[in-house]
Amino acid sequence: MPPARSATSAARATRSARPRSRARPRTVTSRLPISAVKWDRLFRTVMLVVLVLVGYIGVKGMLTLLSTRAEAEQQQQQVRVLARQNHRLEQEQRSLSQPETIIRDARALGMVRAGERSYAVTGLPSQ
Repeated sequence: MPPARSATSAARATRSARPRSRARPRTVTSRLPISAVKWDRLFRTVMLVVLVLVGYIGVKGMLTLLSTRAEAEQQQQQVRVLARQNHRLEQEQRSLSQPETIIRDARALGMVRAGERSYAVTGLPSQ
């Protein structure tokens, strides 16, 4: 008895028995809609936009940082000037509250104490 063959092996045998012709490969005339998108170019464009956006945010942050630092230094300088002025004014206040300073300034304005007699000297040569 001959060996049993399946139906697929019999079909394969008949196909291989035919002479092979030199057929040209099929040319594709139209592409699928999804393959029309050039993903590599789109990816590069998107990455360039993202890079520019990140760079813009970084530069803007750096400029903000530098302007804030300059403003802080300017305000520190103003604080130092105001602290010196405050110290000078406190010294002047202490000086003006002393009795000797009050008497000296009153005499310079021509004032006399109660019970004192004032004299006006005239006829002195001008100096």
